[in-house]
Amino acid sequence: MEPVSPLEISWFGALCDDDYEFLGVEDPKLASSWDHCRNIALEAERLGFDNLLLPSGYQLGIDSVSFASAIAPQLDRMKLLIAVRAGEMWPPQLARQLATVDQMLGRDDDGRSRLTINIISSDLPGAPLDSAPRYARTREVMAILRTLLDGEPTDHHGDFFDLEVAAPRVTGLVGGCPPMYFGGLSEPAREVAAAEADVYLMWPDTFAGVAELISDMDARASLVGRTLRYGLRVHVIVRETEIEARVAAEQLVSRLDDTVGEQIRQRSLDTGSVGVTRQTELRAAAAPDGFIEDHLWTGIGRARSGCGAAIVGDPTQVAATIERYRSLGVDSFILSGYPHLEEARRFSELVLPLFR
Repeated sequence: MEPVSPLEISWFGALCDDDYEFLGVEDPKLASSWDHCRNIALEAERLGFDNLLLPSGYQLGIDSVSFASAIAPQLDRMKLLIAVRAGEMWPPQLARQLATVDQMLGRDDDGRSRLTINIISSDLPGAPLDSAPRYARTREVMAILRTLLDGEPTDHHGDFFDLEVAAPRVTGLVGGCPPMYFGGLSEPAREVAAAEADVYLMWPDTFAGVAELISDMDARASLVGRTLRYGLRVHVIVRETEIEARVAAEQLVSRLDDTVGEQIRQRSLDTGSVGVTRQTELRAAAAPDGFIEDHLWTGIGRARSGCGAAIVGDPTQVAATIERYRSLGVDSFILSGYPHLEEARRFSELVLPLFR
């Protein structure tokens, strides 16, 4: 399969108690822990994935930055995409933590940083904000982080942070801020992404929906003299045949109680966001078997807030679906599957060779 653009295929670290054999049925062996998540990270590197998303949650699982600092010395090649929540930490402190992990990871074979940063804009427990001010806070955090990780002094006087900080000694490893991945569908989120993000990260959608969103974001970024890369965060279920893949999808939700599914969705702080609403719309518009489009199955969203659909099919179908998104302008794919270790192995065996 001939590449049409640089391609990043990443896996998911499952730090936030989101690993199941049967969706919604808790299994102590799959609960987020240092041992379990370390095994996922080490296996993802061995299998050939480019990057690993370390998600962040308040009440769920283990901490992303702490985990990154512990796993970084154990990795030889793979990048880490560390999720951090804007406003949770004082930005200069967060910049120092990220710069330290950047040094621990080191450079890749092309001399680039192996650290990437996923900025999340969400409410803080007990201190909710409306969408506009919340994204204004996120934009301030991103601007401060970029300045400090670029090794520059900060003289920032905003609505949320008022600080003057000298140029830090420890900065981004290659002399600049590592790439920042950021997503959101609301109007304020899109404006922040156009102004501050390096990679605009999307949740699953139809091909038409992704194309429309990329067109809109290209126009917004152009207005401020910038260009964006695009990423897609999506689940995957791949088997030797399409029939086997569809059976696996059905088995994944075969023990799911809808009340439990609703409880799982409500654990997230972003259940009312525009992005989550869009995932709900896709699920409601899907066929009775949960497919909204060929090979895009929305059943996972029955017990998951946020990213709520999976690419389902045989290896050729899964690869072709990725290539079609890629033809729209997506060059970073952050994949996950259930259980995460087993599905990573299947994807590596059945699909990765078609791209490598």
